[in-house]
Amino acid sequence: MSGYIIGNFLIYSVINAFTPGPGNILALNTITSYGFKKGLPLFSGIFTGYYVVQIICAVFVFGVTSFLPNVLFIMKYIGAAYILWLSIHIAFSKPIEENSDKSASFLKGFALQFVNVKIYMFGITALTGYITDYSTSLWVLLLFEIIIATIGTFATSVWIGMGALIQDFYRKHFRIINIILSVILLECVFSILK
Repeated sequence: MSGYIIGNFLIYSVINAFTPGPGNILALNTITSYGFKKGLPLFSGIFTGYYVVQIICAVFVFGVTSFLPNVLFIMKYIGAAYILWLSIHIAFSKPIEENSDKSASFLKGFALQFVNVKIYMFGITALTGYITDYSTSLWVLLLFEIIIATIGTFATSVWIGMGALIQDFYRKHFRIINIILSVILLECVFSILK
């Protein structure tokens, strides 16, 4: 595999990982609403789910290509429904008070990744577009999916960091920010259903 192909794979992966998607937007909303400490379980769930989904993508590309279109078709609609629910939830959410016992859950972040069609398509497209012409070894596919998940985790961490920087601004203008984030998620739903 040439350096040119690997470079294009990395460029595609970085651009895709940093674009707004359900995981990045949920992470941003969570840090601004809950803060870092109370949002940490959700962030851990997002990161863990990212790696698990990318491993699933590698296995699918490796061995179940005949079954894959059916799975993606179903996941597309489940993912769109979940992201729509998330959009509505974010639009109407309010910042959590500093002394509140509420925190974001690991399970919510983890479950999001399983219906996040963007990362399935991201992982599968990266493998089939850049890697499978050169290798279909399960270990090679897993390696590149781990690279994708690591880039995605870094990108989400940047979104979390940006959320922490705007936390005071968010508390003053949370309604308009939440509506903007909600509309971005709605665009994700529409792009999935096209």
